[in-house]
Amino acid sequence: MRRIHVIGIGAGDPEQLTLQAVRALRGTDVFFLLDKGAAKADLTRLRRDILDTHIPEGTYRLVSAPDPERDRAAGGAAYAPAVEDWRGARAALYERLIAEELGEDERGAFLVWGDPALYDSTLGILEEVLERGSVTFAYDVVPGISSVSALAARHRTGLSGVGRPVQITTGRRLSGGFPEGVEDVVVMLDAHQVFRRFADEDVDIYWGAYIGTPDEILVSGPIAEAAPRIERLRAEARERKGWIMDTYLLRRRPGKPSGDPR
Repeated sequence: MRRIHVIGIGAGDPEQLTLQAVRALRGTDVFFLLDKGAAKADLTRLRRDILDTHIPEGTYRLVSAPDPERDRAAGGAAYAPAVEDWRGARAALYERLIAEELGEDERGAFLVWGDPALYDSTLGILEEVLERGSVTFAYDVVPGISSVSALAARHRTGLSGVGRPVQITTGRRLSGGFPEGVEDVVVMLDAHQVFRRFADEDVDIYWGAYIGTPDEILVSGPIAEAAPRIERLRAEARERKGWIMDTYLLRRRPGKPSGDPR
């Protein structure tokens, strides 16, 4: 039976791969890469750099295909249907790639940024492919160092205080305010820099972009002081590279309960 490895490759640094991930890479016959276009060519190059670092040349095949476009303008009630349509298109692509490019006795792999269990659709899409029933395979998951873990490490901080929970959410969710009863919030996928709404509160931010890569940018401090610098650096980086991947941790200072407007 065909076998698929879903391998977490960390936030971009080839040295962040676990020994388990390296072993899975070296046991793979075919790597499937999604081409996200010229603007995000760096993402493909980083994957190739990881393979060049850990696998002897000529021992594997690369199969590349254009990533289906997603309607990123869809908002409100149209957001969920747009995501589902995109996932369906990816499932059809994965189904074709596995059926046509992977032999019955071969092992294939998808390289997933960070950790496959955190804000990634690969596992759900592979399950959808299996449910369609036209191609069969077994798959396993190799955990990786997420951008969240790498962010905390680069800022030399923990994700939560003693006895306090931490919540991971999106900018879209954070726009409604700090989660009730939570003092530490990790935010991903924030294209609108929602953290600015907390500039008048006693909240610190630990922000990072392109974490684990040579282009890494880090900023931390009270939001009122850090926000202007983050906005400027973020705009400059996006203009220079054509894309940006960032995340951040928000932390209320001790003595300011969630919901305190001061």
